[in-house]
Amino acid sequence: MKILAIIITLIVLQSCMTEGPLKQELHTFNPTNLNDGWLIATPEEAGIDLAKLSNIYHDFHNREDLWMVRSLSVFKSGKIVAESYTKNNSDLTTPRAFWSCTKQIIGILAGIAIDKGIIESIDDPISKYLPDLIKKYPDKANITIENLLTMQSGLNFKNYGMGGDDSQILQENPDSFVEYSLAKDFESTPGLEFTYKDSDPTILAAVIQNQVGKPLDEWADEVLFSKIGFQNWEWRRYKDGYTIGSFGIIATPREMAKFTQLALNGGKWGNAQIVNKEYIEKMVSAVVKAGDKHFGYLWWSYPEHGTYFMSGNGRQLFFVFPEEELIVAITSDPKNQGNAQLSTPDGRKIAQAVQSACIKSR
Repeated sequence: MKILAIIITLIVLQSCMTEGPLKQELHTFNPTNLNDGWLIATPEEAGIDLAKLSNIYHDFHNREDLWMVRSLSVFKSGKIVAESYTKNNSDLTTPRAFWSCTKQIIGILAGIAIDKGIIESIDDPISKYLPDLIKKYPDKANITIENLLTMQSGLNFKNYGMGGDDSQILQENPDSFVEYSLAKDFESTPGLEFTYKDSDPTILAAVIQNQVGKPLDEWADEVLFSKIGFQNWEWRRYKDGYTIGSFGIIATPREMAKFTQLALNGGKWGNAQIVNKEYIEKMVSAVVKAGDKHFGYLWWSYPEHGTYFMSGNGRQLFFVFPEEELIVAITSDPKNQGNAQLSTPDGRKIAQAVQSACIKSR
């Protein structure tokens, strides 16, 4: 099935509107027990002011300018504390597109590949891992793994929605997403400039897939997903056989939040160290400046606000506040573009309101 057809189906299913309010009333933000690995805690047990949290949820449902949001979930100290769904309660268990949050998962998988020696060093050039492809595109030989992790490949790939290179990919016009990316000219020297683009995690995903000798989504399930109880998901492959590294994950908010919990735990899940702690710390750190934000190893951060996060188009946001052991997940209609999206700073302010409701221990 063509990716474009899949996306159109998702949009039709998610955006059929009837006359009436754009959001449903808040009835409860008490979490549902799904036996999905998340233990439940009350706000009082988690050390969150119930009255403040209640005001945040009522505001989330009632604000007209937040017409695009779909859910707000709060996790504290490894437990789910609150959740509500503004469009349809089926969002609790219905997988939806999380778009570029897929990039953050590639960031974690790269760490696992390094731990296992599949990738020997982030300083390695991609020619070491994609020799056949580099024979066709020899000028790309010296792009390093770290260049890809920090989106500093220098490739002139444009993420501009309809009309950009990503629109060609969504329509599956090129036969290979990986080769389409490698065929791009350079706009800067690798390692010098950050430019947000889908090409870099796509090439990195191909590096790992070539090394493990199986589709990346299958390997990810073996070494990561099954370890953290990530279930009820799909991950699209491009028609060239490579699992898409820049988007393609379809899941639920509670499932996606497990990746932020893993990062918050320093790469540990239960008694198992899934990814080494030092890599995770680098992954979520401020490696390069990215506008009003910073970028680590395919993860975003606001160091001045004490948070790092996952982000996907339409505005799927998963903020981590390490000091409070807090995760705040906000999802929105994944089809929205441009000004129709919740802005990242506005999403951060909602998350910070939850942070401010945490009762500081004295």
